[in-house]
Amino acid sequence: MQGRLEVIVGGMYSGKTEELIRRLNRARIARLCLQVFKPVIDNRYHAENVTSHNMNSRKATPVASSEEIWTLLESETQVVGIDEAQFFDAGIVEVCQRLADSGVRVIVAGLDTDWKAKPFGPMPYLLAVADEVAKQHAVCVVCGQAASRTQKLAPMKKSENGQEAGSENSQILVGSHGLYEARCRQHFQAKAMPPTTAQPATWQPAAPAGPEENPSALHP
Repeated sequence: MQGRLEVIVGGMYSGKTEELIRRLNRARIARLCLQVFKPVIDNRYHAENVTSHNMNSRKATPVASSEEIWTLLESETQVVGIDEAQFFDAGIVEVCQRLADSGVRVIVAGLDTDWKAKPFGPMPYLLAVADEVAKQHAVCVVCGQAASRTQKLAPMKKSENGQEAGSENSQILVGSHGLYEARCRQHFQAKAMPPTTAQPATWQPAAPAGPEENPSALHP
C-alpha cells in the first residue's frame, strides 16, 4: 500500500470530523486495518471516541503527545486517523511524515486557524507537506454564506464542573456550542463577541416568469 498524508481543515462546525469518519468508514469497508488517535485534551463529547458535532463517532485512542502515536502503532495498521491535530505538539508533523513514508495512509483533521484567525499550532506545517488538502466550510450564522472563520463568543461559558474551559486570551479553549460560532470573513471579528440572534438568510425560489418576461411561453 502506498503511503500518503491527507489533511482535512476548516473552521468549527465545517464537518472536518464528519469527513474524517467518512473516510475511515470507507477504509473499514475496504477491509483495511485502522487505528485512530485523538489528543487527550479533547474530551468534549467522549474521552475515547472521535465524535463529530452531529454525534457520529468512532473509537479512538487518546494520547498526550505525538510520539505516543508512533509508539502505539500496530504492525498490521494500514490507515491512521488523527483528529483535532491542532492540539498536538510540533512533533505531529514528523510522525505523520514517518507514517506516510512507511506506507501508511494518514488522514488528519484539524482547525487551520484559531479564534483570532491565526494559523493554529502545527496545522500550517501539515498543510505544507500533505499529499491532499480538503478545505471544509461551515455556514455563517449571520448571513448564511460559506464560513471559514471560528468566532469566539462572550461572555465566557463554564464547563460542567463549573470551571472556565480556558482563559480569555488563550489560543486553546476546548469547547463547542455556546463558546463558538461559524462566521464568514465579512462577519468575523478577532475578539469575543455576543452570540448572534438574527436568523441567517434562507434561499427562496424565484417566482415563475410571466409571458412578458418569458417570450417562449407565448410560443409553445
